[in-house]
Amino acid sequence: MPDTLWIITVAAATALVTTTATGLIAVPRLEARKKRLGEVHTARDTFGAHMLRIITVCGQLQTIQLPPDEDPDWTPLMRERLAGERERWWQQIDDATRWLIDNVASYAGSWPMRHLVEMPITYAHHARMVVLSERQEATKLELLLELTVPVQRQYFGWLLSRVRHIVADNRTFAATIARINGEPTVQ
Repeated sequence: MPDTLWIITVAAATALVTTTATGLIAVPRLEARKKRLGEVHTARDTFGAHMLRIITVCGQLQTIQLPPDEDPDWTPLMRERLAGERERWWQQIDDATRWLIDNVASYAGSWPMRHLVEMPITYAHHARMVVLSERQEATKLELLLELTVPVQRQYFGWLLSRVRHIVADNRTFAATIARINGEPTVQ
């Protein structure tokens, strides 16, 4: 009986020391890591959401054009409302690219390889510069789509789609960057 009591006492003491040590040392580190990983994934999700917003709004702006002033089917009120919607959509693009450039450190640095870090940085910079540029609206929309679609597919697309389009996406992205910068592109 004394041996059994001794074994139970040692087991209880060991469990108490292990639980206390784990609670004091490991749990705070794991909680801090959990918080950091949560912030990284939230930033990545927001990065993806802003890119989807840019793609959809660019599509809307390309599809829904203001009618000519002499079009009898459009009243001045409807023309004004549509102009207001288009202005709101441009504001959404402006807000999205502003968030991308302001928060690039929170999402770009979270990927493990240099190429995966550089592409979102380059993308955010050039997307914002396109929005701020004095280019024509149609050219801005075209450039934003050419920039955004390959990056969105490589970071958030299905694995098979990523693999199948990686070379073409990198080429398209590089050609668009060169076009924005005014450099000649090689086909």
